[in-house]
Amino acid sequence: MKKIQHLILLSFLLLSTYCIQGQNLKTKLENLFPEATITSINNLSGYSESFQLILKQPLDHQHPEKGTFDHYIYLSHLDYNKPMVIETHGYDTRNIKSEVSQLLNTNQVAVEYRFYGQSRPNPIPWEYLTNDQASADYHAIAVKLKELYKGIWISTGISKGGETALIYKSKYPNDVSISVPYVAPIINTLEDTRTNDRINTNGTASCRAKIVEFQRAILQNRAAIMTQFRNYATYYGITYNEVSMDEALEYSVLEFPFSFWQWGHSCSAIPSKTASATTLFNYLNQVAGVDFYGDYQYEKYLPSFYQHMAELGYYGFDFTPVKDLLTVVTSTSNNRFAPKNTPAYNPNYIKEVRNYLETKGEKIMYIHGGLDPWGACLVNPNTSLDYKIMTLTGGSHGTRIGSFPSSDQTMMITTLNRWLNEATLGVTNPALEHSEILIYSPEKDGLYTLKTNKPNQSYTVKVFNALGQLVLEKNKSEQATTSIDLRDKQSGMYLFKIKFTANGTEIVKKVIR
Repeated sequence: MKKIQHLILLSFLLLSTYCIQGQNLKTKLENLFPEATITSINNLSGYSESFQLILKQPLDHQHPEKGTFDHYIYLSHLDYNKPMVIETHGYDTRNIKSEVSQLLNTNQVAVEYRFYGQSRPNPIPWEYLTNDQASADYHAIAVKLKELYKGIWISTGISKGGETALIYKSKYPNDVSISVPYVAPIINTLEDTRTNDRINTNGTASCRAKIVEFQRAILQNRAAIMTQFRNYATYYGITYNEVSMDEALEYSVLEFPFSFWQWGHSCSAIPSKTASATTLFNYLNQVAGVDFYGDYQYEKYLPSFYQHMAELGYYGFDFTPVKDLLTVVTSTSNNRFAPKNTPAYNPNYIKEVRNYLETKGEKIMYIHGGLDPWGACLVNPNTSLDYKIMTLTGGSHGTRIGSFPSSDQTMMITTLNRWLNEATLGVTNPALEHSEILIYSPEKDGLYTLKTNKPNQSYTVKVFNALGQLVLEKNKSEQATTSIDLRDKQSGMYLFKIKFTANGTEIVKKVIR
């Protein structure tokens, strides 16, 4: 009888433990974010628990008394000890698994940009829509979640989201160890000429001539095209009160070359100038999207143009091919689409971000498409930094790691894993260190002498390969120098991790065998 009671009690305890464990993460999240609304959601592939969190995020992180807004984020849980990818979406957010999360098998938190999508207050308090406030959002989220997720943190984002990841890295460099921004421009001015320079050199001369011919054909057949346009707008219920239909048509024509190359369209698909009005309009709409200038999209992207015109910069239209055919649009600037209260452009903001990336931006993998006009807005990092710029020949704005040839993919993933190992071991770039406590120099191929300026202290030396595997360990007592013999090891990158016994100080150095 007692045995049966014990079995029943054990079964109850096991069931209780299972239930508690199932609720454990949610409980922890509720403790971390006591004011948040936290809801279980369907798991993305490979995850065991997933949640939508609606945070009460301060409008102004320097002045919390100014109020809050509802901020939507999505957490996908794999393992507390695995790395965490924070995906900084540039606009609204859907809960999808990022490529970086898939490749590196990580946890993930997807963060909607403040004042976009479901995180958009009504009305928008525009003065709080700044990149600094957005970066502070990510920082606040990271600080809390790092109480649970102790692994390496990685940031990623696409397009404006990639630009956001870079800005966040520049403002809070210790929040993430690695960044993987996709097709992310760092723009020079309100009308960065580098985009038009790329457009005017992309492809062949005959293809570029065909684009110009198409642009002109649209405006030379304006009356017939406008009939097609009005029929389209009526059928789909699109209104044009903020931007007139005549204006929308001209902006679509001006936008056409940028969108054509951005999304990798084929020159062979461009209709001839003698094509029907239906064919001409349909192709213009396919590439440039006339509904972008309709009232719904105009309202949706007001926050984006506010940010571009205030801090981020943008590109300007090239009037050259069609200037004689324009009747409504008179300015090459996109400021037409920003709110009336947008502050004057601050050119210094993005310059500071660029300066950080080019002088201190470590472990960043920039991914671009070779034809994408945004890909012309690159940074030029110091060669002493550990970074990768990967540009896919013929690639578009949809370029991802999986778009590259297999050999490049292998190299990129190997680099990311090396960065993960280095971040785990605390490796820093020697070029960025202020002082050298320990110096190593190869005497022969694979034979190293370690010299420390603390000759009276004991220390241990551990050597790891690029996979993070321990290949050698030595303990030294009060010796200023010691030899490390890697002559029987394969060529490649090795990490020397030295720990002083007295005070626990650790130093990690990287060598190439």
